[in-house]
Amino acid sequence: MFEALFIDRDTIARYRCEPLLEERLSYLRHCAQQGARPLTLRMIAAAQVTLIRLLDLSEGERVGVPRIEAAANRRSSPPAQPRAHRSFVSRAVRWLRFAGLLDEPRRVRQRHAQVSEVAVFKEWMRKERGWSESTIRNCCNTIAHFFDWLGEWGIALDAVVVADIDRAVVRWHARGCSRSTIRIYGHRPRTFFRFAERQGWCTPGLADGIVPVRFHPGETLPKGLNRDEVPRLLATSEGDRQADLRDRAILMVPIAYGLRASEVAGLRLDDLDREEETLRVRRPKPGCTHRYPLSRGVGQAIVRYLTEVRPPRPERALFLTLIAPIRPVTRQAVSNVVRTRLDRLGISGKRRGAHALRHAAAQHLLDHGLSLKEAGDYLGHRSTSSTAVYAKVRLSTLREVADIDLEGLA
Repeated sequence: MFEALFIDRDTIARYRCEPLLEERLSYLRHCAQQGARPLTLRMIAAAQVTLIRLLDLSEGERVGVPRIEAAANRRSSPPAQPRAHRSFVSRAVRWLRFAGLLDEPRRVRQRHAQVSEVAVFKEWMRKERGWSESTIRNCCNTIAHFFDWLGEWGIALDAVVVADIDRAVVRWHARGCSRSTIRIYGHRPRTFFRFAERQGWCTPGLADGIVPVRFHPGETLPKGLNRDEVPRLLATSEGDRQADLRDRAILMVPIAYGLRASEVAGLRLDDLDREEETLRVRRPKPGCTHRYPLSRGVGQAIVRYLTEVRPPRPERALFLTLIAPIRPVTRQAVSNVVRTRLDRLGISGKRRGAHALRHAAAQHLLDHGLSLKEAGDYLGHRSTSSTAVYAKVRLSTLREVADIDLEGLA
């Protein structure tokens, strides 16, 4: 491995003579398989040797994070920049954890037999309700956080009362969450406890006592980007850097088709049909697949990303991360692309993720005369009520309503 990273024989020999040779080589091979570049691998190898010398590590010795932090502080004089300090600590922690040499306390959680109860609940959501994996994951995460809170108070699952659930929901109020978010966090425990009642895990009638906060759909205006802000956002990806080429392809897809972040992340290489000039999109929410005509701009951005940026990896996902470990991007990563570039423009008071582009696409369709049904079909909405929210900011439509002749009733 060292022969592939270094040319100088003395350097190779020096790296081979340091302790924990197998542990170091094993991790370097792992990072290489994950797509790490040679420069990154050399930096990891150097950090390994530096840590061993600073801590005088021996075979089988376990190290805690405080010792790593202290070693990082002694590593340079004057002290290293914060970014370099964090990078060194992060590399050391990841290596020692991989090698089984990191001494970290296990977080004690009382999740009420999460492996069994929540696993059964998860299978019920998947098989009986047919929910998407994203919805299932979010619901299970909420229940897990609720169980953490129960564990802190020493409350058993079969002893939970409605007041306990109310106190847990109050936490979300304290965090400044919106009413719609708090309502979601009320619905998810109610769904779980309704299922738990049928299984005999909790007090009967508990689910009926859980009343989510009142929320009026459509009480706020959409906070998507204005159409003139979309070209400004796209202009931030002009350039030949790998990050710009990939991000431009990612941005073009929701701008043109109004896709959700999860749908962008779910695109695969097979979904791009260059002969038919179509793009296939799987929509988990309505549970269907759409085919869109591949616009010239979107096609060019994707092809350039594929030919100049995307590494030849076995994964079939269309968009991959740029930094090792190389893996398919997540919906959070897609939203982070939008959020980061909006921050560069100084645009605030808007939605910060990929949904801002979905809002802009919906508004664009309605502004060009499409009906709510047509726009909803294009966006993959289940009903026109989901699309109707965008009509609230269509001034032309509001003016038409205002001009209606009320025949003397006004």
